[in-house]
Amino acid sequence: MTTASTTSRATDVATAEPAIVFDRVGVTYGRGRRSTVALADFTLRVAAGETVALLGPSGSGKSTALKALAGFVRPTSGAVRLSGRDVTHLSPARRGIGVVVQSYALFPHMRVRENVAFGLRAHRVPRKEIGERVAEALAMVGMGGYAERLPRELSGGQQQRVAIARALAIRPGVLLLDEPLAALDAQLRQSMLGELQQLRKALPDTAMLYVTHDQAEALALADRIAVMRDARLIDIDSARNLWQRPPTDFTAAFLGGANLLPCTVDHVAGTTALVTVGEHTLRAEAPAPGVGRPDWVPNAVAHLCVRPHTVSIRPLTERDARPLTARDARPLTARGARPSTERDALRASVTGAVWRGASTRLHLDVAGLPGELTADVPGHAELAIGDFVGVRFPDPAGVLIPPGIGTAAAAAESEVRA
Repeated sequence: MTTASTTSRATDVATAEPAIVFDRVGVTYGRGRRSTVALADFTLRVAAGETVALLGPSGSGKSTALKALAGFVRPTSGAVRLSGRDVTHLSPARRGIGVVVQSYALFPHMRVRENVAFGLRAHRVPRKEIGERVAEALAMVGMGGYAERLPRELSGGQQQRVAIARALAIRPGVLLLDEPLAALDAQLRQSMLGELQQLRKALPDTAMLYVTHDQAEALALADRIAVMRDARLIDIDSARNLWQRPPTDFTAAFLGGANLLPCTVDHVAGTTALVTVGEHTLRAEAPAPGVGRPDWVPNAVAHLCVRPHTVSIRPLTERDARPLTARDARPLTARGARPSTERDALRASVTGAVWRGASTRLHLDVAGLPGELTADVPGHAELAIGDFVGVRFPDPAGVLIPPGIGTAAAAAESEVRA
C-alpha cells in the first residue's frame, strides 16, 4: 500500500462512524481475593473498513477483548457496541459477527460446503440463497473446487481458508480473527498472510479485529496496532508510527526488539537533539511534544531507541579505540553537521551471535555504553564470542522515548526473545 493510499484510508477511517466500540470494558474472573482481572478499562474504536491488530504477549488481555466483543464472555463493567447498537448482553448468535480461530473448528463429519453453510442455516437464510452464498464465500478464499471434500482431506492452510469462508458467508460487518495463523507452519503462514492482505482489499467495508502476538502479522495487515500488556491497552497508533516513533519503552522493545539506551539530553534544536549515552555523544530524533510525549529539554532523562538493523559492524581500526565525547560533535544547528559516529566506530566485544538465515543477530558489549547492544547484520557473520569489532550508529542514532516504569522494557524484551 502506497503512502498516499495509506493517508487517504486513514482519513476515511477517522471520519467514519465506528463499527466497533469498546467503552471502558472490564472483565474479571472469580471473586474476592481469588479474582483475576483479564481486561481493565479497555476503550477502543474501530471504523468500518479498518483493520486493527491487538498485539501483546500471552496473558495481555487481547483474546479476552475479542471474546467480549464476540459475546463469549460477559464484561463485568463497561459496554460493547456494534455500529451504535449496544450488544453487551446479547448472545453471540445475535451479534452477526464472523469469527475465525486458530483451531479451524470445522465439523469433521461435514463436507466443506456444509461447514460453510452452517452459519447461514443458523441465521435462517432462505434455502435457495444458501448455495449461492456458499459458492461466493468459497470463491473469495480460493476454495471453490473443494466443496465436496471433508476437512481431513484438506491441508492446514486449506482448512483455515474454509473457516474464513464460513465466517464470510454470513456477510458480517465485523470480522474477528483470533491468532488465525498460529497453527500453521512458517511457509503456510506466509502464504496465508498474503491471502489475508488480498481479503482486506476485497472487503472494503468490513471492520476487522485481528488478535496476534506476531509483530510481523500486525505490521503487514493492520491500519492501526493496539499494544496490550497486563490486561490494559498501552499504546495505539498506525503501524508506521508505532514502529518509527514508539511512545513507550514497552512498545519499542516488543515491536521490533529495539535497543533502549539510557541517555541524558544535552541540547535540542527543533526535532533533533544531542544526547549523552554512557561516555559518548550521539544525535537523536526528538519527536514533537504530544499526548504521552514530553517537551524535551536539556538534562532530561530518556531512552534512546535504536533498531538492531540500523547498527552497522566493521573491522576495528586504530582510531576506533578512543571514546567519543561532546567535543567530537559539530554544532547541532550547522547545516549538514554530522556527529563523530559517522567517522569513527565504537570498540565492542561480541558476547553472542545467532545466525538467522538472512541475518546474524549479534549481542555486543560496547566500550563506554551501558548494558548490551543488539545488532542485526546481513548474512552469516563469521564472528565468535570474544571477537572485537567496530560499531557504527546511523545519524540520527535513534529516537527519544520517555523512560518507562519499572521493568517494562525488560518484560517486552523477554517476550520477544521467547
